[in-house]
Amino acid sequence: MKWQSFDQLKNLLCTLVEHPSITGTKEEVSFSEHLYYLLKSFPYFEANQEHLKLHSLRDGRQYLTALVKKGKQKETVILLSHFDVVDTKDYGHLEHLAFRPRELTDELKNYKERMSKYVLNDLTSGDWLFGRGVMDMKAGLTVQLSMLERAMNGEFDGNLLLLTVPDEEANSEGMLGAIPYLQHVANEYDLDLKACINCEPMFAQYPNDDHLYVYTGSIGKILAGFFCKGIETHVGEPFSGLNANLMVSELNRLLELNDTFCEIVDGEVTPPPTNLMQKDLKEEYSVQIPHESVSMFNILMMNRSLKDIHTLLFQTAVQAAEQIERTYRVREKSFRTKVQFSPRPTAVSVFTYQQLLQKAIERHGEVEVGRRMDYLQSNRGSLGDRDFSTRLVAELASLCQEESPMIVLFYSPPFYPAVSSKGDKRIESLTKQLIDYAKNTYDLELTRLNYFPGLSDLSFMQLNEDTKSLHMLTSNMPLYGKGYYMPFHEMKALNVPIFNVGPYGKDAHKWTERLHLPFSFNTFPDLLRFTIQTVLKS
Repeated sequence: MKWQSFDQLKNLLCTLVEHPSITGTKEEVSFSEHLYYLLKSFPYFEANQEHLKLHSLRDGRQYLTALVKKGKQKETVILLSHFDVVDTKDYGHLEHLAFRPRELTDELKNYKERMSKYVLNDLTSGDWLFGRGVMDMKAGLTVQLSMLERAMNGEFDGNLLLLTVPDEEANSEGMLGAIPYLQHVANEYDLDLKACINCEPMFAQYPNDDHLYVYTGSIGKILAGFFCKGIETHVGEPFSGLNANLMVSELNRLLELNDTFCEIVDGEVTPPPTNLMQKDLKEEYSVQIPHESVSMFNILMMNRSLKDIHTLLFQTAVQAAEQIERTYRVREKSFRTKVQFSPRPTAVSVFTYQQLLQKAIERHGEVEVGRRMDYLQSNRGSLGDRDFSTRLVAELASLCQEESPMIVLFYSPPFYPAVSSKGDKRIESLTKQLIDYAKNTYDLELTRLNYFPGLSDLSFMQLNEDTKSLHMLTSNMPLYGKGYYMPFHEMKALNVPIFNVGPYGKDAHKWTERLHLPFSFNTFPDLLRFTIQTVLKS
């Protein structure tokens, strides 16, 4: 048993962190192979080589599955994790130490003046380990590997299936690729998938929150895009056109931190929308005003349907269009007191992507529109999903030039469905038993939340949205079917109960990311062991 003691787990974590698996890099590609060879040497996998597999995605990355089967038993727990991490630019001149947690933790003691008192208290306590990925989420993967080792030694009365994937921090391509395989492996080995346990770390609900959480679901997300097409003109004649940056600014004003979009479920509140990308589409400097801009917003959801969110977003776009027209008329009227000229019409149209697509087809025919979309697809180059989605919308807008100025509502990958196992008898019983066990054994208060707030791959283990709502989303997603796809049918068929219990850390995605070692490697392994045993016994 080499992955069980506090020191063994800490050493294993440092080994995993020292492999810098930033999303989209060659190290992310090789990390799955690193895990494969770590596990391959165990006698169990030497005797059952077909139970340890690397699975290739279309872009060359790989996810790993490791099945530890106990006799002919069917009861199986899935242990889910991701091994990619976000980049390290935020570490500044300490970036070379971001993946060397022991050295970084020691070096940070020389930079105490840069830290808040909360970070400094943790650093000086000696109980915390700093570094990229120590919290999100290689500590969770570390303890899952220790559970796999226990299963190989016959500790659990059932089967464990480890699924660890790349790309969770970007588009969840790893998890989307793995969903069909889960159904396949269940059929191949006659497995009864009792639950999927993720080990994402506990996320603070507010600054300096020190509560300990378990989660019976995961929050959902859509990425809403607004393409604004104004009317081009020379800066010397600004009232002969309409600046798209004015249009997008009004949208941002209405949407940013707008709590109308917040949901409240059992006291849990979704964060309000916030902008993730905004830019005009001019590729070089000139004295022509920017006449095309785009803005994308992160919208989080729990119980609210896609249809309701879509309606709210479209209404906000209409409200922005009306305010843009008012602003333009007021300023035009004021300028006309200085310079006499005839005002031009300023009506701003609002469309969904699907509506704009239909208009383009009506004007140019389905064959021509399809040809243009196919040409862009074949010449996509290195454009990411967000930028390529915008390019597809811009192409349709250019085919409907006479509709300008316009705002077009569309959606871009990634999409995370909101999922919850609230009400599932097995998960409700597990939650109560685990909370009681933590209290009685460790005098710890675990707080149950219905939704993990940080987005997770648990979103793809179930599907609760109806077909009409999903079609509303996908029909307004330019990239759907053109490089982005979700296995909705397989997700609905899988429908596995979900649960998240993880290590304790702070400041995920910050240069002060850190892990609380005593809880994470003394207490949490026992809590995860209890969780697995409870599910298998249920």
